[in-house]
Amino acid sequence: MEIPQLIMLPGPTNVHPRVYAAMCKPMIDHRSKEFRVLYMRLLESVKKVFQTENDVFILTSSGTGGVECAASNLLLPGEKIILPVAGNFGERFAESFSNYGIKVIRINIEPGKSPKLEQIEAAIRNNPDAKAVAIIYNETSTGTTVRDLSKICKMAKDLGMITIVDAISILGGDDLPVDEWEVDFCIAASQKCLAAPPGLALVSVSRDAWKLIERAKPRSDYFDLIKYRKYRDEQKETPFTPAINLFYALDEAINIVLEYGFDKWIERHKITSKAYYSAIFAMGLPFLAEEWCRSNTVIAVKMPNGIPAKLLRELLAEKYRVVVAGGFGGLRNSIFRIGNMGLINPRDILTTLSSIESAFFELGYPIKSGIEAAIPILKNLD
Repeated sequence: MEIPQLIMLPGPTNVHPRVYAAMCKPMIDHRSKEFRVLYMRLLESVKKVFQTENDVFILTSSGTGGVECAASNLLLPGEKIILPVAGNFGERFAESFSNYGIKVIRINIEPGKSPKLEQIEAAIRNNPDAKAVAIIYNETSTGTTVRDLSKICKMAKDLGMITIVDAISILGGDDLPVDEWEVDFCIAASQKCLAAPPGLALVSVSRDAWKLIERAKPRSDYFDLIKYRKYRDEQKETPFTPAINLFYALDEAINIVLEYGFDKWIERHKITSKAYYSAIFAMGLPFLAEEWCRSNTVIAVKMPNGIPAKLLRELLAEKYRVVVAGGFGGLRNSIFRIGNMGLINPRDILTTLSSIESAFFELGYPIKSGIEAAIPILKNLD
């Protein structure tokens, strides 16, 4: 008997029926009045979730396309960028800039930890000619969050540098007021905390970022933000054919978030992450991330006694129909990761926790129950 899977990944996430219905709207011409209305409305909605008055753009690509957009638009070959690397996505971030000839000043961070203000400050002292600081706000591969982000952005701004923030796995799941924190270039994606299907990257661009873009002249035709701005301002269109049905889906997904209340949506992620951490701690399972930098949106759990994460994940998916993620590289079989993103609710969380308990029991590693630790916290959800 085929039972639908419960997707508890760090993206893609479960999607609301209203969003599926929106995707099924009839196709329209992307050079039509109907599309222009949709596009301009959606840009205003995206500004609300970024909490910005800056320019925003929607790219038909994965979140990685948003990263390449930053790398190909902002800096010139040979210029320096300071970039802490705390996991797999930090590595990819650094590689994206290196591919465009930008000199990456790496700060290597131990997995399970997150860069701090003083580490960025030291790198800037040693490289005062750096043009930018690039930060993975939420390192999806290790379940860590940069808790000093607002201070880092302020320091960079005071020193005349811009900040580039990858918020792909956290926008909508934790605090990120782009304008208040003075983030210059922020990158997000549709399939994470906003609970839309994958396929769209979102970027916000400050005035200071525009100065660098206009100086550097974009080196990617597809991700040329000057071209995107020109088409938006002159035609209210995108320069290339967009994924129209995904635009409809994102429009409806953000409507759901804003109807619920954006501040409440973020607080919901904080409450449910606390439920996960409390329950898993009660089970006796260790976490990869240190407590001070644990993510609200990705729960990274260490496997006990050498049990391969692959066995746990396969059992969860095949028998219990709950899908969680493994690790990357050297962490591939030593951790599993639960996505706490988007349409999270007590039923799905308790189903995930009870399935994990049952799967460990079947693998010959009985653990304590964590359900009782989660229930009192989940009572705080409406």
